[in-house]
Amino acid sequence: MQPLKLDLMSREAFADLGLHERNDYLQKLAAEFSEKTGRPVIALGQDALARLRRFYLRRSFADLERGKVDFKISDPELAAALRSLGETIKDSERQTDVVGVLKSELPGPILRKAPTDDQQLSLFVPVIYDAPLKDDVNLMDIAPFTMSKNRRNTALRYELNDSIVTVDGSAEHGIATVFDYDIFLHMVTYLAEEARRYHIDASKGLRPDLPAQVYRPKASHILKFCRRGSGGLQYKSLEAALDRLSGTRLKVANLRGGKRREVVNVPLIDKYRVVSATSNGHVDDIEIYIPSWVYESVVREKGKPQILTLNPDYFLISQGLGRMVYRLARRAAGRTQARYSIAEVHKRSGSPQAVPQFAQILRKLVAHSKLFPLPDYDLDLIEGKNGELLWMRYRGEGAKLAAGKAPLPLLG
Repeated sequence: MQPLKLDLMSREAFADLGLHERNDYLQKLAAEFSEKTGRPVIALGQDALARLRRFYLRRSFADLERGKVDFKISDPELAAALRSLGETIKDSERQTDVVGVLKSELPGPILRKAPTDDQQLSLFVPVIYDAPLKDDVNLMDIAPFTMSKNRRNTALRYELNDSIVTVDGSAEHGIATVFDYDIFLHMVTYLAEEARRYHIDASKGLRPDLPAQVYRPKASHILKFCRRGSGGLQYKSLEAALDRLSGTRLKVANLRGGKRREVVNVPLIDKYRVVSATSNGHVDDIEIYIPSWVYESVVREKGKPQILTLNPDYFLISQGLGRMVYRLARRAAGRTQARYSIAEVHKRSGSPQAVPQFAQILRKLVAHSKLFPLPDYDLDLIEGKNGELLWMRYRGEGAKLAAGKAPLPLLG
């Protein structure tokens, strides 16, 4: 992707402008930036304008500036060349500075653009599901992954009302990320579709074979399902994601009733192997072994499996926190609404940040969601008895009817 370029005036020309002229120019620059990045045009605040003015007027290479260079360097041609070099370097830096401030001050899209060859509505892509760990501990209550793409080796620990969940990764690869988890969703979706067909055939009096506990997707199918592009980097990242998934384990201590009844330790995926690769070394065919806990909960579960449908646009949410909040809303609010304290959201996110820093990022996500909503849910921060609450409201079909019949739970 080409870096964003703005049509910036020179520092000297900007310095010659009056204060109001500078602000007018910066507002036009913000409008240009918004147009090029798909943002709505919003006026910059006074703080943002002050920062942008400082970036424009900041002196670079002080010893190369006019009046100082001439004093130190006797050769006028050399002094002029050095001044020109300094201004060229500063122009490049100023481009980065201005773009950085505009990105910080103006709300950005929560969803990334779908790939150009995206065919999410085709029959190729099945319905998306998420799966529970067991009947009483659901993966959507917590983040069974890191929200950042940065490597994390320290374990995640979630202390819930009736259980303690620990998520640990391998020493070599670390814990799976929220984006690696897309492959897990693909695995569960495949299995849910196979189980659906199995039960249909069984209800007709046929004797179908149970779905296989190994599935063999093509890398291109996973990328299509996850609504990612088909570039070489995407293929290369799949094997690293599979390494992290196969090394990530969930340990659940069930504490219901005040006594430890059960402890289970399970992987996100049992193991995998690359069946074939393309001529340039990219992963092509993959073989993934479905863990028994996933298989039994989806295929052999008596009655309806405890799985929830996700909006296909979930895969377009670009931030890990946005994905975590969507999953939390899908689990807690469903087709109604729910509230969580910021401290509870922080606890369930596994974020390594302190609560105040996490709260700032969450507030920014909520603010941006006003212009760029999350799939299915509206977000607000409201005052509660003990501080701010994250209020999640379903806005899809049947939302008003459901909200009218259901209480508004306070969680955490």
